[in-house]
Amino acid sequence: MSAGPTTKGALRHVLGHLLTPLLMCVGMGLAYLGAFHAPQPHDLRVDIVGSGPQAQVLAQTLQDKGAGALDVRTVPDRATATAHLRDRSSFGAYLPGDGRPAAGKATDTSGRPELLVASAASDTSAMAVEKVFTKVAATQDQPLKVTDVAPVSSGDPTGQGIFFLLVALSIGSYASVAVIGGAGAVLPMRIRALLAAGMSLVVSLIGTVFAGPLFHLVDQGLGGVWALAWLYSAGILLIGVGLHTFLKRWTTLGVMVLFVMLNFTSSGGIYRPELQPGFFGALHAFWNGAGFVEGVRGHVYFGGDGLGRDVLVLALWFLAGAALTVLAGITEARRAAPAAVTAPTPAAETDAEAEAEEEIEEAVGV
Repeated sequence: MSAGPTTKGALRHVLGHLLTPLLMCVGMGLAYLGAFHAPQPHDLRVDIVGSGPQAQVLAQTLQDKGAGALDVRTVPDRATATAHLRDRSSFGAYLPGDGRPAAGKATDTSGRPELLVASAASDTSAMAVEKVFTKVAATQDQPLKVTDVAPVSSGDPTGQGIFFLLVALSIGSYASVAVIGGAGAVLPMRIRALLAAGMSLVVSLIGTVFAGPLFHLVDQGLGGVWALAWLYSAGILLIGVGLHTFLKRWTTLGVMVLFVMLNFTSSGGIYRPELQPGFFGALHAFWNGAGFVEGVRGHVYFGGDGLGRDVLVLALWFLAGAALTVLAGITEARRAAPAAVTAPTPAAETDAEAEAEEEIEEAVGV
């Protein structure tokens, strides 16, 4: 006679937990498809090299025809254009050329159009710029010469290895949140915070091995990559451990929204903001994944350009995590004071353990 109610209760329990993956499905679809399904340039900054009427007319023509896709300016010389590419204020520089062989030599291509790009800043942005100026060069009946002034390392030919390193660091970090917050819920908050710091160290060291000796994603500055990875991972872990006090079993969904759905899509690791809808471009300015990706790019390929700002972004997320952890500790202490009068029953302890195990399995499975 008791089988019916037991079955109904179990079914209701399962259906309640199935809500989480359904919300993840909706969230991931909205985030990834919204960010990546139709990349189109908007306000993509490019330079036209030259100061004469020809350069001015070409720049204005491209600006008008682009209808907001390009942000075109003229610069006086190649050196200025290269400097803009290296400080990532531009993503391409076009030198029109004169279309004529030098010194009467038919094999001399010094007069043909040339495009300067910096693929280390974003390979997809460089390809978008190349597509535009291949058509421009075709109007001169000349093939386009492409020069990469900041190429990526040989171990990362697509320039997207840093993004996949971000994915590995993120998964290692947010999956650890469920273990520390669930199985470690009985531990004092200070112990959980120390575990978070320790796990972030381990996760960042694993990521550094991936980036350097194992896959050679970067060929210099590995110590700086580790420091950025640790700061990034520690921020996620501290925020997640702090959130667990308030969200309980919804923590997995919460950290996935913060550090997967909104984070991966706004990081600039696949498409920079200039190729994405404005919402993700706005997040790119201050989200922690963007801070890591752009920080590693600036550190490894651009001589530290913009690194201070990216470190500040990661540091602020870390400090937010530290503050949230402290707040969570205070909240738990206040909750524990009246609860100490009534000892938990064995059934309640069993339910809490089961819920913690479900949360861990759910997070790691995701």
